[in-house]
Amino acid sequence: MYMNATSKDLRYKTKAILQAVAAGKQVVIPHRGVPKAVIRAITKSAAVDIPLADEDCVTGMWADREDIDDVAQHVRNLRRGSMPAIGREV
Repeated sequence: MYMNATSKDLRYKTKAILQAVAAGKQVVIPHRGVPKAVIRAITKSAAVDIPLADEDCVTGMWADREDIDDVAQHVRNLRRGSMPAIGREV
């Protein structure tokens, strides 16, 4: 059984889409009316081959930078400049 979901649905209705996938539906993602992707459940045998994201997957792009000692701290410092200082001392 198929279900269509737009990119807006992916953003705002992620939980419902994942629940539909868990219930056995395949979710088709169209772009300008043309199907471009399908979200479907992963079988247990296929799940073994899929590596899980590690803790620092987002900061991996800085992993080889020699001028950054602590990547996680560097990212926190970058975010500090763009985030409002509500509830914390600056």
